Amino acid sequence: MKFQETSASAKKSKHFPLTPFRIIRGVICLTVLLTTALIFLIYFVPVAALLLRFFSTLYSRKVVALLFGLWLGLWPFLFEKVNETNVVFSGDHVPQMERVLLIANHRTEVDWMYLWNLALRKGCLGHIKYLLKKSLMRLPVFGWGFYVLEFIPLERDWIVDEPVIRQTLSTFTDPRDPLWLTVFPEGTDYSEQKCKRSQEFASQNGLPVLKNVLLPKTKGFYACLEILRSSMDAVYDVTIAYKNQCPTFLDNAFGVDPSEVHIHVRRIPLEIIPASEKEASKWLMETFQFKDQLLSDFIANGHFPNEGTEQELSTAKCLANLVIVVAITGIFICFAFYSSIWGKIYVGFSCIYIASAAYFNFRPYPIFGSVNERLTKNLTMKSQ
Repeated sequence: MKFQETSASAKKSKHFPLTPFRIIRGVICLTVLLTTALIFLIYFVPVAALLLRFFSTLYSRKVVALLFGLWLGLWPFLFEKVNETNVVFSGDHVPQMERVLLIANHRTEVDWMYLWNLALRKGCLGHIKYLLKKSLMRLPVFGWGFYVLEFIPLERDWIVDEPVIRQTLSTFTDPRDPLWLTVFPEGTDYSEQKCKRSQEFASQNGLPVLKNVLLPKTKGFYACLEILRSSMDAVYDVTIAYKNQCPTFLDNAFGVDPSEVHIHVRRIPLEIIPASEKEASKWLMETFQFKDQLLSDFIANGHFPNEGTEQELSTAKCLANLVIVVAITGIFICFAFYSSIWGKIYVGFSCIYIASAAYFNFRPYPIFGSVNERLTKNLTMKSQ
């Protein structure tokens, strides 16, 4: 069988040239992002993600989401206001603050970052979680942030990953706990070489031969669906496409690409998705066939259907968020320099705790909260 290859894109020039101004601006932006992240991690994690978690996982997560949602809000500001990337939303207009399982195609290394632009508009920026490669958790600063935000590290070995996914998600079944769990079922970012291998595998196993996406891996998706189904509101099927060319992380940092990001969202009620693993896997395969056709239409037409479902970000709100984050960072930098020995011990303890906890993926258990729950339960039983 002859496979239809993905259109081989000739090497395109960047949407904006990499000028000295863009280099300097990009370095400043990265410095601000790294500095603010480090200060937030050092000063807020011991209280919000450690001490408070001994009493309540729910309220610990709410505080972490509030504080680190402020920092995550800097990225959509960078993409849409500083870099002037046009982010176009289409498909269904989804409501605010839902608990969802989000499935997306994986075009490039930075797809997951553009989902922050949607989460910000829906009030869920601090509650978005990803399944990601375990090696990324060991990155300094960024890996620490992934740990605090409770991203789920994977080895890409189902025997190893299944118990990790099930154990972690078992702590997210409380409907009061906002959650956007994001899964990239392809398991890796798209390339023409990977697409050819995927097509060969599909042909040999009687599966659909796809051009613009890879065959989805169904086990991880079904495990997430099975554990969270009773506490979720919906599944979001998100398809991402780029104008000009797919960007890299540095393209984003220096603002040279992409010219446009198109994000198509379908809100899928849970009752539509079958409960059995076999039928749910079939549904996921059909969903990726739909994505493949949607991307083919995008390549032909330059846009997704039903555009304009979300409004532009408010520049004033973005600037206010930036001022708040930078002001908090400045205060704690001054505190670090002029504090007593106890302040410096706190900083040292915080760095050691975050680095070791992120490396070993350790999280404290809500001891006091559990004691209070047991006491309340016993008193209730006695009164009956």
